[in-house]
Amino acid sequence: MPKHQQITQSKVFSVLLYVGGFLLLLEWLYPLGDISDTGNVIAFVLFAGFCFLLSLIKLTRWIAIPLKTIAAVVILDGLFLQATITTSAWFQEFYLQLQYNIQLIQQPVFTAFTPFFRTMLFLVLLWLISYLLYYWLVVINRVFLFVLFTFIYITILDTFTTYQANGAIIRALVISLFVLAVSSYLNQMKRESIRPVFGKWFVSSLLPVLVLLPILTAVGFAAPKFEPKWPDPVPFLTSTANYAGFGEGGSDVTKKVGYGEDDSQLGGSFIQDNTTVFIAESPRQHYWRIESKDEYTGKGWERSTELDYHSQANGEIDLNLFTSEVETNELEATISYTSGANFTRAVYPYGTRTITSSDPVDYLLDQETGIIETEHADLQQMNGNYQIQYDYPSFSITQLKENNHNDPTEITDRYLQLPNSLPDRVIELAENITAEDNNRYDKTKSIERYFGASGFEYKTEDVAVPARGQDYVDQFLFETQVGYCDNFSTSMVVMLRALDIPTRWVKGFTGGQLDDSVVQPGDIKTYEVTNGNAHSWVEVYFPEVGWVPFEPTVGFSNSVNFYQETSGEQTDTSTEEDTMNGEEQQQEEQQPEEQEKQEEAEQNASSAQENSEFIMPLWLILGMFVVLVGAAVTLYVTRYKWMTKWMLHRYDNFASMQDFEHGYHYLLGKLQHDGMKKASSQTLREYATTVDKQLGTNQMTQLTEIYEQILYRKETAPVQVTEAHRLWKDMLNKRLS
Repeated sequence: MPKHQQITQSKVFSVLLYVGGFLLLLEWLYPLGDISDTGNVIAFVLFAGFCFLLSLIKLTRWIAIPLKTIAAVVILDGLFLQATITTSAWFQEFYLQLQYNIQLIQQPVFTAFTPFFRTMLFLVLLWLISYLLYYWLVVINRVFLFVLFTFIYITILDTFTTYQANGAIIRALVISLFVLAVSSYLNQMKRESIRPVFGKWFVSSLLPVLVLLPILTAVGFAAPKFEPKWPDPVPFLTSTANYAGFGEGGSDVTKKVGYGEDDSQLGGSFIQDNTTVFIAESPRQHYWRIESKDEYTGKGWERSTELDYHSQANGEIDLNLFTSEVETNELEATISYTSGANFTRAVYPYGTRTITSSDPVDYLLDQETGIIETEHADLQQMNGNYQIQYDYPSFSITQLKENNHNDPTEITDRYLQLPNSLPDRVIELAENITAEDNNRYDKTKSIERYFGASGFEYKTEDVAVPARGQDYVDQFLFETQVGYCDNFSTSMVVMLRALDIPTRWVKGFTGGQLDDSVVQPGDIKTYEVTNGNAHSWVEVYFPEVGWVPFEPTVGFSNSVNFYQETSGEQTDTSTEEDTMNGEEQQQEEQQPEEQEKQEEAEQNASSAQENSEFIMPLWLILGMFVVLVGAAVTLYVTRYKWMTKWMLHRYDNFASMQDFEHGYHYLLGKLQHDGMKKASSQTLREYATTVDKQLGTNQMTQLTEIYEQILYRKETAPVQVTEAHRLWKDMLNKRLS
């Protein structure tokens, strides 16, 4: 056979090997849509395939690099940029994105990268991986490690995340066996210095592999399986580490608190984050809306329609959440985003009429969800703020009780949806709760009050995730009764829909924390809204009124007004009716970090070099070691005594919420060190009562009540902080005496 023909046939096997490697790489990309907020995974798949193709045909770098760059730019433009590509506005938008993220690198604040920049970095990574795999698979023919890492990656995701890898494991098995067969043949030919002959090898070796692999895989899939011989280690592994695990089927899914776009898999714990997102200057404190979702899947929420944005001329927002029959109050507010907020969606109050800013900005509205976007990449780039004119509503209870029927078809078609898998006991519970109610408003209020009156607890840690096949609402209502706003709001929506009441799930932020240090003219007040204020609630549809918000979450109050019409007068009932006395948000107590004191363990290196003939006696070395060990043991044994004195000196007052939180947690550690252990099932208030009984005081209870008000309700007053510091200092001084 001619040499050039042998080389050509050898390339056939290299191509088969490289294609197999690409298919294995796809198994790394497919889970991104399930385990992250990454959308448009198909774009990454196409880009990876394009890079693989260019590497395979061995284009010169002067051609391949521009082609890959153009492909990456086209993807970024399609996903993020609004202006027409290659126009001056497009180049300016592209430049602003790069400039902003480069500044974050220089600071450095890597966690604040925009989605545009993170996607660009990921495309560059795929670019590099395509070349690496070409070198790994084709040039040096090393396949096994890549196959091994692929299976480790898939099995970890299947075990610890929401990704279902049943099909992925089968695909990876078939592809891997094929790739290993081709690689083994190529290695054998290389060892024997023989060029692969495509025709003969294909008939004798490759064809049987292609036939047998599907048959064996199908037999293995259909064959009966033995029960596991050992218990599942995952629950143990995830229960022994703080914030371990991030998948379905347990109570240890942990996410960072804040607004996110993906709500398809609800449940799991949150890590608290008090990073400020925006500053609101408004005459009153109320919720800030972002979007609603309508399709409940049994695991979370999705949109039943694609986003359909329409430009809002002159910033006049055509979003009518309620009709003109609702009483309103004309107000104005200013929203200022902090640097690094990375928000492309506007937050807004109920009744928003217009949004304006100093920059010429086109606002885009999706009517179905209420999402308001801008053509800027991030809202904080618009000189940091925008102004809102709005008509804030007050709802008549009399009017709401009279509106019970005649729902439009477009409302009932979308907002009565429930999955067929919803357990019947959820529907039965909703019917039992509202058995004595005869109108929509009373039924809604009965469901809203049910959670606060039935022992449900608000917590952000140790929150369960439904197992496979288990309904998210059913688990919360009948098994755990512990969760945060998503649990409460989703459960209320589902129960109301079970009663044929159109309802939808809403996301945004609560009112935030009042900043008394900022003096504003007139009635304007300044509120600091953080990631910790991210929240979800419920909107119920009333004919001739519109969408009315309700708040089922224990410890939170509805921010809109409700009034009762009596003899032509209006009586405001919102304060007494909507205030809840349920459990407050609790965080798992963490022991304060003990300071580690490091002692100098060796002599100055330069002195040792200058006096290289000096040899330290063994007895001196042992003596120094004993002294150091003794000092370390003494410091450890007496750590709470000297650390308490240091804490009292450090926190002469509580200058911030973080100071109070650190001081309070240190006190918890000190009390437990002194023998007053806290049971894992105890709440902070229960533990405080136990401590006060042992000490014969009520100081710990008072301090804990202030702690919960400041940390969870975001209620801060100088008098509270001063009193909290006095109680804290007094208790520590008593422990020293």
